Amino acid sequence: MAAPLPAGPGSVPDDWWRSAAIYQVYVRSFADADGDGTGDLAGVRSKLPYLAELGVDALWFTPWYLSPLADGGYDVADYRTIDPAFGTLGEAEKLIAEAGELGIRTIVDIVPNHVSDQHVWFKEALEAGPGSPERELFHFRPGRGENGELPPNDWPSQFAGETWTRVADGEWYLHLFAPEQPDLNWSHPEVRREHEDVLRFWFERGVAGVRIDSAALLAKADGLPDFVEGRDPHPYIDQDELHDIYRSWRRVADEYGGVFVGEVWLPDSERFARYLRPDELHTAFNLNFLTCPWDAGLLRRTIEETLEEHAPVGAPATWVLANHDVTRTVTRYGREESGFDFAVKTYGTPTDLALGTRRARAAALLSLALPGSVYLYQGEELGLPEAEIPLDRIEDPMHFRSGGSDPGRDGCRVPLPWTARPPAAEPWLPQPEGWAGYAAELQAADPTSMLNLYRTALQLRRGGAGFGDGPMRWLPAAPGVLAFSRPGGLVCVVNLAGESAELPGHRTVLLSSGPLDGAGHLPQDTAVWLRT
Repeated sequence: MAAPLPAGPGSVPDDWWRSAAIYQVYVRSFADADGDGTGDLAGVRSKLPYLAELGVDALWFTPWYLSPLADGGYDVADYRTIDPAFGTLGEAEKLIAEAGELGIRTIVDIVPNHVSDQHVWFKEALEAGPGSPERELFHFRPGRGENGELPPNDWPSQFAGETWTRVADGEWYLHLFAPEQPDLNWSHPEVRREHEDVLRFWFERGVAGVRIDSAALLAKADGLPDFVEGRDPHPYIDQDELHDIYRSWRRVADEYGGVFVGEVWLPDSERFARYLRPDELHTAFNLNFLTCPWDAGLLRRTIEETLEEHAPVGAPATWVLANHDVTRTVTRYGREESGFDFAVKTYGTPTDLALGTRRARAAALLSLALPGSVYLYQGEELGLPEAEIPLDRIEDPMHFRSGGSDPGRDGCRVPLPWTARPPAAEPWLPQPEGWAGYAAELQAADPTSMLNLYRTALQLRRGGAGFGDGPMRWLPAAPGVLAFSRPGGLVCVVNLAGESAELPGHRTVLLSSGPLDGAGHLPQDTAVWLRT
């Protein structure tokens, strides 16, 4: 067992985050201790031995705060209170401490762009009326048109639907997401002060880091001008003002030895890298890798571009195959279009799960061998597919705001199957028929299971030379094959070609995502780690 991790002011920071394997916990769907159909903190605490055996270095918790759950907890009503459905602040503090005793750090999720419409600030703003100081914390505006009946501008939503909602006194308020998520005004000093206090609140409770939701959206252009396609700068994405905000946050984090990971969706690599300068964020999610199709040329280009854009600022790359917002890897890789794009999600897309599983196993070894840190979404280690949720059980606002055309994100949020027995209570999202076969207890006893592939890979990654942050070098390989070396003689080969591939010279096979063929060659859609 690892010694307890340091926490709090004066802690000695280290660079654990440059090479860490970080496991994403969606509390509502992870483990249900009290049998009410909803996951909770007690359930997470009961599974800490499982997570330690899996071999992860940190847990990232999606929002566990008080929330009406209009958007899965990303509509926060109070950052200092745990939602009663999940437990109490005291339980969260115990969880942070108990995980630390097992050598597992904790990362919490902060949602700075908006709050819940049930947050005390927004309630006070509604009551105070036009022109009040309370409304200055948000973006309230009079409407356009003869009687103010038109929205103040034409900004597109991050979800489908409108970005402005009119209140009873005639003013409109901005929400880039759902109406239940009013955007904060980051030009207001009180908004900045409050979030820095929230950061300190959680760092003082022992968290090691913070994931920043929608990190490039906080600041808005002066005057909230209309959106014009192709015009730079965008009126609410990647405003220069953001960098002052994150420099201020970084000073807070440095007091505690804490780290940041930002959700930054930007196509411009130079603009992206600015967020990772030494006095801003430590890391950012690699969303291009996440959405890349299963194609050797595209994957190689994405890997190269990722490393190139991080190099000038000395930041480590991050690698992630799935999260709580995207179609699960097994399903995505089993489709003709194996990338991910919110705009093309539809019901009933044909999927070859056997193919998708084979590719997902290979992708696991690929991502775990690349330089930097890696994120693993809960259930990926079980090879769970995307679930199709009955229409009367869907909760995701993306579905409703699309008029029902988008299946939403609930399909990757179904509670995990821990045992082959039916759950004691109906889960908040239904588990599809046949999910008992994915149960963690069954996979633990099967040496060929996805769970044991991840366990073995993560153990090798934690203790073996050449893994984590550091250099890599591409090796000569046949078309459709990715091959690269890492320090210490580590070689990773991934075969995306239509036929078996010859392996480079090696001393030993550390691990393969599937069996080699009779001639010792690497079959299609298979990956292997070698030591040369």
